[in-house]
Amino acid sequence: QVHLVESGGGLVQAGGSLRLSCVASAATFSSYTMGWFRQAPGKEREFVAAIKSNGGSTYYANSLKGRFTISRDNAKNTVYLEMNRLRPEDTAVYSCAAGPGNRWLPPFGPSDFGSWGQGSQVTVSS
Repeated sequence: QVHLVESGGGLVQAGGSLRLSCVASAATFSSYTMGWFRQAPGKEREFVAAIKSNGGSTYYANSLKGRFTISRDNAKNTVYLEMNRLRPEDTAVYSCAAGPGNRWLPPFGPSDFGSWGQGSQVTVSS
């Protein structure tokens, strides 16, 4: 289990940007595949993006390609989600997740990740 803490959420106007951060407690952070998911009220949890343990590969939900960027800094035990040109439909609780670094088999779902953060609220106003 990895302890994950997200930050950076908030209220932003449509068209604006936010960057979410997720700090992991594990000393072996660089061995984990990391992902971001989101869940809007009344909807199922939705995959957003994932990044390989060494940062060498990324994978995105098709609908978010070009607007969202996942990255990581293994020296800081941190994964980021840069969100641009935000829309009201991006409003959700965003959670980071950690999964086995030896598995990189997109597409990804919640069952591919074993540790989860508490989530960070992102609200996009129109």
